Amino acid sequence: MTIKLYLASASPRRKELLTQLGYDFEQFSIDADETKFSNETPSTYVERLARLKAQSGVKLGYQDRPVLGSDTIVVADGQTLGKPKDLADFKAMMTLLSGNTHQVMTAVALADGERVMSTTVNTEVTFKTLSEQEITAYWQSGEPHDKAGGYGIQGLGGRFVSQLKGSYFAVVGLPLYETDELIQAFMAGQDE
Repeated sequence: MTIKLYLASASPRRKELLTQLGYDFEQFSIDADETKFSNETPSTYVERLARLKAQSGVKLGYQDRPVLGSDTIVVADGQTLGKPKDLADFKAMMTLLSGNTHQVMTAVALADGERVMSTTVNTEVTFKTLSEQEITAYWQSGEPHDKAGGYGIQGLGGRFVSQLKGSYFAVVGLPLYETDELIQAFMAGQDE
């Protein structure tokens, strides 16, 4: 039996990665409030967002198959880094990442009208030391503007990564192994 899903994300990267897993799915965009609560740890925050996106899809009427939601955050020196607001914000992020190791947390959730299951994957990424010229040139490429933490490992930002411990695909936006395991576990639970 072919597993059919909805993907509650407008991300072309997540679409490409879910396609790699071979599932039959339809993609739609979800608009969720991504405000971080003051008492939330980064892992609690990212998992809540993934679950919120999946459950919001169900509430919007996508109910004839499970809805997959996902979110990715970058955590450096205890700070959660979102998408850069402007050049100054981006430079501050790159200065924090430059020559240091940070965590990329990607949470994946599946929901239907009755339940929700989720998992979070943590990956450690180390950047080389960046020059002012590299930071400026990267901003001017346009790539960092819509990326959590201000970079895309699958694009030009990959040249800054000197070491990676964990899931490369989680850093891109959807951990393949863990997503597949979650889908299989969710679907097995449906048959019980």
